[in-house]
Amino acid sequence: MPEDEFIAADEEVWPSIDNAAPSEEGGPIARKGFNYQDEIAVGFVLEMLANPQLVKIHFETHDDLVLVWDIGAPSRIAEFVQVKGSEADKLWSIADLCSRKKQAVGSSIFEKSLDRDQHDETARFRIVTLRPVVSPLKPLTYERGHEARALSCEEMVALKSDLDMRMPGVQSKRGHGTGYWLDNCLWDECHDEPTVKEKNKLRLFKIMNDAGHPLLWEHLDLLLDELRKLVKSAGDAKWKPDKEKKILTRQALSVMWDACMVRLTKVASQPSGGKLAEKMNDAALTGTVVAMAIDMRLDYARFARTSRYMQLDEAEQLQGRVKSEVQTLSAKRAAGSLDLDGPAFHALCVDRMDAINNSLPPDQGDRSAFLKGCMYDIADRCLLRFDRIGL
Repeated sequence: MPEDEFIAADEEVWPSIDNAAPSEEGGPIARKGFNYQDEIAVGFVLEMLANPQLVKIHFETHDDLVLVWDIGAPSRIAEFVQVKGSEADKLWSIADLCSRKKQAVGSSIFEKSLDRDQHDETARFRIVTLRPVVSPLKPLTYERGHEARALSCEEMVALKSDLDMRMPGVQSKRGHGTGYWLDNCLWDECHDEPTVKEKNKLRLFKIMNDAGHPLLWEHLDLLLDELRKLVKSAGDAKWKPDKEKKILTRQALSVMWDACMVRLTKVASQPSGGKLAEKMNDAALTGTVVAMAIDMRLDYARFARTSRYMQLDEAEQLQGRVKSEVQTLSAKRAAGSLDLDGPAFHALCVDRMDAINNSLPPDQGDRSAFLKGCMYDIADRCLLRFDRIGL
């Protein structure tokens, strides 16, 4: 090849990932059962909220997700993320990585990943899986730059040799091959959807605590549900005509998040227990009974905002039991099998909270105040009535 052709290749102008239309849009067209992928996406949105270096996220464009990083390098980084949430119950192997569909060249996970390297941004790669990997792939699970995954180490030399044997001559459009992919790929073992959800909730809890805005667990759930709707809507959108819906910028996320915080602050600034007092007065409950209920609700709110009070999973379990119990009692009352006036129904609800507390293991401690405070918080949020109106 003439020397000037090498120069022309070197000077080729590559399009930015933000402007290049995806070659296909199969993802947005068929997104049924993508809950796991959406939960992974929520985790990256939380990362962008906390990390100013993550400046954009693409949803279902050139890959399942594309993370655009600005870390002060000569060019931005586009990290192409493949999420595999429905694989078989087995360890991921090199053979799985290189398996082609109907022997079609370019159809393997490895080839598809490396092929993303065709834009102005520096390409990185990430594979997210439910299942762990076999030992030869284990170096890819270490953070990029870790000495245990250096291309010169024995494990990576063997892995590169195996990939080169299975995928001889495979290169990206920018001329990068197996070594480049290995050096820039992170294999992320994320386990199942409930585990990822729990991780996201803990991450949001920490983010809000660090920002000086501790939230009730119910509010964490509300915010996470908003993020799930956001990423699903972005995944469902088509590049044409809704390109702006498919790319979430950190700036846009910050505006949205500030609006959410204003709404939550507005709720928190309302008179504490105002709705609860109204509900109890409607049920002919007055005086010290109401005052004590409001006080217990306030204690519950303080406890729920303090991670040292109890483990997050324990609190969620107790909250679930309270919700289930009051729903059962409300349903029976609505069906007529509980013919009780307001004070009697309230007393029954209190008794059931004591019964739950008495059923807990002795080493769990006395949680009666937490349980009753949770019940009163549910009433304050208009999800439980002690009177007969609205049944």
